[in-house]
Amino acid sequence: MASGFFAILDDIGALMDDVAATSKIATRKTAGILGDDLAVNAEKATGFLASRELPVLWAITKGSLLNKLIIIPVALALNVFLPVAIKIILILGGFYLAYEGAEKIIEYLFHRPKKGHEVIEERSTNGRDTERAKIKAAVTTDFILSIEIVIIALGTVLDKSLSIQILTVSVVALLATVGVYGIVALIVRMDDVGFRLIKHSHDKGWLAGLGHLLVSALPVVIKSLGVIGTIALILVSGGIFVHNIGYLHHFLPVLPPLLKEMVIGLVAGIIAVAVMTVGKRVFAKG
Repeated sequence: MASGFFAILDDIGALMDDVAATSKIATRKTAGILGDDLAVNAEKATGFLASRELPVLWAITKGSLLNKLIIIPVALALNVFLPVAIKIILILGGFYLAYEGAEKIIEYLFHRPKKGHEVIEERSTNGRDTERAKIKAAVTTDFILSIEIVIIALGTVLDKSLSIQILTVSVVALLATVGVYGIVALIVRMDDVGFRLIKHSHDKGWLAGLGHLLVSALPVVIKSLGVIGTIALILVSGGIFVHNIGYLHHFLPVLPPLLKEMVIGLVAGIIAVAVMTVGKRVFAKG
């Protein structure tokens, strides 16, 4: 009886060793997409009142966890019964990311900035609705990025047993959520930490200097993340198309891979924006 119990423990230990090894490989493979995920979601989790930053971030984090609870079993099932569906879902998700990135660029280049009183009026009348809309948009984008993360992680353990596949993908998904949104939380609270350091040091010494640095750096970080997040959306979408569409994989081989993904992602985004704009006008007339 005791020997059977210890044999089970030994099997569990061996399984955990295998999962640790495969999770390390899968995390390395998904490092690029995790970096893009961080940039995109940090940009989406900012722009709220200070009192709403953490509640909004927590709402997005819960949405991200729910996304992965949905995606993991579906991805595992599709991989067994209908593997071609994974590629189709990835390509559709790529168009969504490309649309978001191109829309931001077009908005910046061609749409007039709102006047001060228009912004104040919008915030006062539609503040909570705008917040809900941004949370929904962030969770939707996270859903697409989570599909990419889960499928890349799954691709590293296709030759392993089902139990190792499930545990590895789950570990990577959990690390992605906790890691990404933990770092985002630190970023959005930089100014609060800075103010506390200034207050604690009575605005004297190196602690006060560090506090002022954190406070003054936050707007720069937020603006930078907006740019990086937009570029990340285009690059991730371009990467999805290049790696899942054979023709595009071999298209323009003289271009560096990063530049090719950027060009393809941007073109796809412009096409998606044009289609959506025409579609909205048609439905509005109808």
